Formats: sequence, C-alpha cells, structure tokens
Amino acid sequence: MALILIRGENYQKLYSAISDIEKHANLKLLNKPKVIDSKFADKVVEKILNAKLKTTSNVATAFITKEEPTFCIMQIKKIHPPAHVVIISDEYDSYSDIMNRLGKADDLPEYKSNKIQQKSGMKDYKSKNGGSKINKPANSYI
Repeated sequence: MALILIRGENYQKLYSAISDIEKHANLKLLNKPKVIDSKFADKVVEKILNAKLKTTSNVATAFITKEEPTFCIMQIKKIHPPAHVVIISDEYDSYSDIMNRLGKADDLPEYKSNKIQQKSGMKDYKSKNGGSKINKPANSYI
C-alpha cells in the first residue's frame, strides 16, 4: 500500500490528477480521496524534500492505493498529472500523521471514481447472443 498526497491550485486539478492516476497509471484507490489542509500538505512535502517549495497549494487531498510505493512512483512518472503528486511510504515520519488525519478527514467533495460505473440512463439494446433486439418496420429498406 502507498499513501499518495496531491497538492494543487484548485479542486478541478486534483480531480484531473486523480483521474489520470486511475486511468493512465492504472493504480487502484483503496479509499475515497480525503480533504487535507493545504498548509499541512505543503509542510509535509517540504519536510520530505528537505527544501522550501516554490509555490504553495490552495487545496490538497490524500488517499491510499493498493500498489506498493515503488510501483506507484514508476507508474506516475509515466504520466504528467496537472497537480503535484507525492508518494509517501511508511519510512517517513509524516506517514503516520497523515494516516491519522485521513481517518478524521472529509471525503473530497464531488469526487467520482472512473472505475465505478455510473448509470448513464442509456439502455443496452443488444441481446445476450449479440443480435439486435430493435425491430425494424416491415416496409423498411434498411
């Protein structure tokens, strides 16, 4: 399991980054992303990087993935999410602090996983054997 912390300018960038992580990096989220205080997230990242950040974030989220931290790093390096993504392993002091906050944090508002099929209101008109169930008019030339 890996803990992923995402910092960004706005919620839309966080949603896009999470979507990219699910779709293109093929990582599986074990929990819904939780809202994390952006100032706290900035401090955690500064501590991990051991350097001052060039820009601060306005919003932040964190969640756990099914995959191991090294695998997550390799997968996320292949994509370019629109927010700052940091993978935090249990080797860091901040890991347990973030995990404690996740238990108390609210879900990211309006988050919908790409992996969960949403009802679209569309009906499948194909039969189980692949043929169409739609009847054509008797005088149809189609």
